[in-house]
Amino acid sequence: MPLKLSLRPGEKFVVNGAVVQNGDRRAALVLQNKASVLREKDIMQQDQADTPAKRIYFPIMLMYLDEQGREKAYAEFAERLAEFMGAVRDPTILAECIGVSKEVMSGEYYRALMRCRKLIAYEAERLGLRHDVDQGVPARGHAG
Repeated sequence: MPLKLSLRPGEKFVVNGAVVQNGDRRAALVLQNKASVLREKDIMQQDQADTPAKRIYFPIMLMYLDEQGREKAYAEFAERLAEFMGAVRDPTILAECIGVSKEVMSGEYYRALMRCRKLIAYEAERLGLRHDVDQGVPARGHAG
């Protein structure tokens, strides 16, 4: 099933590890086959993984975008998820953690990233941080 992206002028996105930037007008891009695609708003730089939930998100993102580095990223993901689950007591959030883990184990990295947004939102709420739910990751968590 094709994936249609509606792009804002100048919007960046990643396709199979390549950073692409739209021109100066709105555009639509249709991908006809399976590819790893992340919009700019969902991309996190390593130095932006500065909270426990973001340290779960970041290695999932790497697994999604970098097939060759998956083993190393998986080890980091597993360690960070175990730490997070050891500190959280909310059963709903623990269920989300299990869901993230299942999706990673089945190779559904994009779905795991989108589910991980809930962990980041929960953490931001608990820590009193500003979080833009529509953006997926905290407002300062964008590639630029």
